[in-house]
Amino acid sequence: MKETQETVDFGVSTTQTGWNKHDTHWLLSLFGTAVGAGILFLPINIGLGGFWPLVLMALLAFPMTYLAHRGLARFVLSSKRSDADFTDVVEEHFGTRGGRLISLLYFLSIFPILLIYGVGITNTVDSFLVNQAQMVSPPRTLLSGVLVFSLIAIMLGGEKIMLRAFAVMVYPLAAILAALSLYLIPYWSMPSLAIPAAADFLQTVWLAVPVVVFSFSHAAAISSFANIQRRHYRKQAVVKSEQILKRTSVMLIAFVLMFVFSCILALSPQQLLEAKAQNVSVLSYLANATNNPFIATLGPLVAFVAITSSFLGHFLGARESLNGLLTKYTKLPLAVADKLGIALMFIAIWFAAVMNPSILGMMEALSGPVIAMILFIMPMLAVFKVDALRNYRKHLGTYFVLLVGMLAVSALLFSLLG
Repeated sequence: MKETQETVDFGVSTTQTGWNKHDTHWLLSLFGTAVGAGILFLPINIGLGGFWPLVLMALLAFPMTYLAHRGLARFVLSSKRSDADFTDVVEEHFGTRGGRLISLLYFLSIFPILLIYGVGITNTVDSFLVNQAQMVSPPRTLLSGVLVFSLIAIMLGGEKIMLRAFAVMVYPLAAILAALSLYLIPYWSMPSLAIPAAADFLQTVWLAVPVVVFSFSHAAAISSFANIQRRHYRKQAVVKSEQILKRTSVMLIAFVLMFVFSCILALSPQQLLEAKAQNVSVLSYLANATNNPFIATLGPLVAFVAITSSFLGHFLGARESLNGLLTKYTKLPLAVADKLGIALMFIAIWFAAVMNPSILGMMEALSGPVIAMILFIMPMLAVFKVDALRNYRKHLGTYFVLLVGMLAVSALLFSLLG
């Protein structure tokens, strides 16, 4: 069949059946959003549960990741308005009160992660300058201000600059993850293949669900992503969004799970416990345990690139949701709300980076249940409420995502209250 393509102003494609540069850029952007600094702790967090729960979670990782993000994208694209963002869609489907509450929770689920990344990138660069570059530690206020401003400046440069920045960062990030995974092969040892008791196995898998969910989450960028695909592809937006999301999920699962399995096979259960007790990333522990300068050098680079790429994706979601809240609550014009929102977020992230608080892990844990509800539960409930989504009511994937969402929320609440 001959490939068709229509164009509108500026040569933007609205109907295109083949894969193109635009799709590749968004694949890289979503990949970069998902692969944050948390990947460096993922082998420790998931490896402690044993080999067989790890195998099961690896098998479930793709459907959990792809189906959930596909559902959220479908939800955003279900609006009758062609320019609707996440805040508009939830208000349209759940009413003014419910919509604004969900929008506020959505923003509050993303924003603490930006604070964490502001602290993380400052600490990573400061550590690199002192330990690797043998420099004197610069004033924290100046260093954090320059770093946070630089990251936000990339976002203010527009969609093209943002996508190019992702392309520059994600290719080396994927290459380094693959290189490290292969480099660790000589350190591999046979894991324990003992089958755990059924109760222990099920509890381990249950508590591992949120770990896997958030390690692969790129929910913060989905609303902007879906909107841009609607503007770019119009009637084909749903099909093209799902195509890009599917390839993103495959790339995520391939590179991240290869890294996770390689790290876990290179460390004993006792070493994983020791790494968890020390509260260091798996690369930092491996560098210390093996006294390996190659790993010690790559560790800060991976952390810097991962934090930077994930920061950009999460800032995209926070900016959009805050703009929606400000324009609806204060009636400010969008241009004014955007500038005010960016200024407020810059000050807050900079302040957190300067103060370097130790409570950010708890903030991330508290935002976790909200992300699970926004990504897994809310879009699936909308399937039974919104006429535009009624075709998905009998799909098995709808019930699978809803179940995973309930497991993730209950496991997170159990961990917080336990």
